[in-house]
Amino acid sequence: MAISTLNTGRRRIPAARIVFSVLGLLVGALMLLPLWYLLLRAFEADFETVMRLLARPRTAQLLLNTAALTAGVLAFSTLIALPLAWLVSRTDLVGKRLVNVLAVMPLAVPGYVMAYALIGLAGNYGFLNQTFGFALPRPQGWWGATLALTLYTFPYLYLNLRAAFTGLDQSLEESARSLGCTPRQVFTRVTLPHLMPALLAGWLVIGLYVIGDFGAVALMRYEVFSYVIYIQYSAAFDRLYASWLALILIAIALTVVWWESRLREGAHYARTGSGSGIGTRITRLGPIGQIAGWGFVGSVVTASIGLPIAVLAFWMTRGQLAASLPAVVESFGQSLSVAVPSAVLAALMALPIAVLAVRYPSPLSTLINRLAFIGYAVPALAFALAFVFFSLQGARFLYQTHLLLVTVYALAFLALALGPIRSALYQARPSVEEAARALGHGPVSTFARVTLPTIRPGIIAGMVLVFVIAMKELPIAFLLAPTGFRPLSITMFSRTSEGMLLEAAPYAAAIIAFSALFVGFVLRHDKKAGG
Repeated sequence: MAISTLNTGRRRIPAARIVFSVLGLLVGALMLLPLWYLLLRAFEADFETVMRLLARPRTAQLLLNTAALTAGVLAFSTLIALPLAWLVSRTDLVGKRLVNVLAVMPLAVPGYVMAYALIGLAGNYGFLNQTFGFALPRPQGWWGATLALTLYTFPYLYLNLRAAFTGLDQSLEESARSLGCTPRQVFTRVTLPHLMPALLAGWLVIGLYVIGDFGAVALMRYEVFSYVIYIQYSAAFDRLYASWLALILIAIALTVVWWESRLREGAHYARTGSGSGIGTRITRLGPIGQIAGWGFVGSVVTASIGLPIAVLAFWMTRGQLAASLPAVVESFGQSLSVAVPSAVLAALMALPIAVLAVRYPSPLSTLINRLAFIGYAVPALAFALAFVFFSLQGARFLYQTHLLLVTVYALAFLALALGPIRSALYQARPSVEEAARALGHGPVSTFARVTLPTIRPGIIAGMVLVFVIAMKELPIAFLLAPTGFRPLSITMFSRTSEGMLLEAAPYAAAIIAFSALFVGFVLRHDKKAGG
């Protein structure tokens, strides 16, 4: 590359910085453009019509239902994750490594698959009645959706809390004990406040997921914003009301992100005195404590892992598995047809943003970096609906095409690819790149021969994350899938919603088996992070 810098009259700006800035701005524009079309569609109506739509009693009920579901999942997730993290980090519980694996394994069972398991458990033809002669009423509504989403999402909070327990300075708790505080007072006054960053981080991830969830709430027939948006768009054809519900859902999600950042703002949890901290104090459980601890672990594992596996095994043994295998393989191939290019595209989009943020930090790079997280922060169904309006009004040739679906997947999961790539760049030494430049290599050659090989593990990690998430994604595929496109998630959800539990079982099993790759990746990364 002959020209590596541009002279602005005051200082020379590296040409690579300009190129990466342009590419990053293009990605940011792709994030914002569909949301602009969503706003245009929403404001097509006059003010009186908009007020009448927003003042509907149903809108207020949807707000209450969404808040109740989110609060319920956060509460029950905390009741599960906090004791689990304490048992693994602060006690001598036998088999803690196994418990750590079992606590993360529910991530292999997406919320809509967990909802399938709960539905397949109950009823006259369900697993319980056919196996043990005991029939449960079908779970539905708030309880059903809350239980399904809790059993899937609590590992996100567990991972944050376990890391927080491990990193907490024990001298703070010892000081409280020496001042006469009881164990309960130590926990409420010292330990719990220092766990707040981990709690807030976990609550943010879970809250955003619950707010945007579609599969579990639809199967449980619990009306929240995401479910009704799909109904209004696909069945009622009231796209104006659907667009306003999508905007409300986006506003709720962004408000949650804003409040989480405000709660963390200005908070300090590190010790300020001199000296070093002390090692972790391990609580001796004793025989009764060991039994109680494993009783709790066993209950959680049975509900979150044993239940879906048992229900799937029950339904799969009642059908002709070999006969359904070709259809499952075909559906798996359709999932691959979008997941693979989505992962590659997400990595290509994330690369210039990561380089810009790490090598050329500036207000512009910060803005571009934040724009990259819009797709992940905005609920999936609302994000997909924005692209529907964009393609219908501004690029009709893209409507219901693989290209649009792949692009939306890449944008929605861009943040997952960006994190590992950015971390790899932080660990790559700039001095090696400078040495290559000193030896006569241009910016393109240096990037291709030095930077890319160094950050290749981060690129692969980001692609794996996007690939696995895209393989089991449901709401975006539901709105944007081309005609005849039936990936695993859509086929399994459609058959479950129609009461065809026997036919849905092989697809659910395939999703769980493949999602185990994601869990394996999380555990492998967690093991490396823990040394």
